[in-house]
Amino acid sequence: MTSERTRARMVARLRAKGIRDDRVLGALGSVPRHLFLDEALASRAYEDDALPIGFGQTISHPYVVARMIEAVLDGSPAGKALEVGTGCGYQAAVMAHVFPEVYSIERIKELHERARRNLLALRLANLRLAYGDGYRGLEQAAPFHSIVVAAAAPRVPAALVSQLALGGRMVLPLTGSSGEQRLVLIERSGRGTKESELDAVRFVPMEAGKA
Repeated sequence: MTSERTRARMVARLRAKGIRDDRVLGALGSVPRHLFLDEALASRAYEDDALPIGFGQTISHPYVVARMIEAVLDGSPAGKALEVGTGCGYQAAVMAHVFPEVYSIERIKELHERARRNLLALRLANLRLAYGDGYRGLEQAAPFHSIVVAAAAPRVPAALVSQLALGGRMVLPLTGSSGEQRLVLIERSGRGTKESELDAVRFVPMEAGKA
């Protein structure tokens, strides 16, 4: 269950589902997902499924993690990245294997502290965790070349767009008027922003403020 061979099988499934960026596949193969789950769920760590982590939150499907990171990279060199919604810390760890500098913000204090404990053993010197409101982003560390939002918002947060570097890309799930969610890619250029729709998804709602 915890072996490299198990993770290699997961990576092979991701490749079969269309993930092509070797940096992303390598990162998913390197991070031990079982370390981020309660012991009772650890045996399911390498299934392609979202699993509960408490506080009404989930750890995302490995495929969705890979899809979002691949979308913001788009074959380009990896720059500074922001993750909104640290959760248990798994996606932040994957991103730290891809991007040279990663910031991750979490609004739920107990999850922020749990993620910090989960990540200690991995010794990821290029990853910094912050406790705060994801809608506000992390102005003090901006601009970011890539932003990955791990909760569904009703609209694109203006603060996150303003913290995106020129030429930068942000991927986030948006909730439509009838409750459906779609993964959206935002690209910022000197002419403004361009929005592209990717996939239908299912995420927990993005909440404002701290908890």
